[in-house]
Amino acid sequence: MSRSLAVDVAFVLFAGGAVVAAWLVFRTDSMVRAAYWLLASFLGVGAVMVLLHARFLGLVLVLMMAGEMTIMAVFMVMFMMNPAGLNPMTMVHQHGSAKVAGLVSFAGLALVGIVAEFPDRPRTSDADPTAELGVELLGDSMLIFETAGVTLLATMIGSIAVASKRGRFGDAEEGSGPPPLEPTARPAPEPEPAMEDHDHEGMHHG
Repeated sequence: MSRSLAVDVAFVLFAGGAVVAAWLVFRTDSMVRAAYWLLASFLGVGAVMVLLHARFLGLVLVLMMAGEMTIMAVFMVMFMMNPAGLNPMTMVHQHGSAKVAGLVSFAGLALVGIVAEFPDRPRTSDADPTAELGVELLGDSMLIFETAGVTLLATMIGSIAVASKRGRFGDAEEGSGPPPLEPTARPAPEPEPAMEDHDHEGMHHG
């Protein structure tokens, strides 16, 4: 198999896998599963970008989405009333308008990809394209974004440590259980003992 044919086959597989995974995001019945299907879809998109020689953008997309979906899943497990976000639930709302919006968006993007004339400007500079892209996107805000990246990393580590050691329903090492489906009923108050008749009579005579 020639190199160009192998690249074409890999492109079709990754692109098709990204579309199928994106479709499964709305077919699954769990927010955690939907988050990881979305991650799988973006992994396919990142691989397609690498095949198109946009290696930096593809790898950044994979790294960013892996961290984002992991944080989302961890926070779902920590804070959702639905235990671990795994109970069946509806992931799609407004079905009619969602289908129309999806079909119109797909047709518009496909039309652009087919009929548009993309520029062909080979790079002649010897400068690092990654550094040029960073300056073009961030400019003087590079330090701010680097600080935000370190903060996000610290948030990931802290949230995973909190979720793995002690959850909302007890210590992870001792085991924990889901919350009750119905609130526990409070016991009815005991009736006060009635006064004896002779006590009433004695009170009246007194």
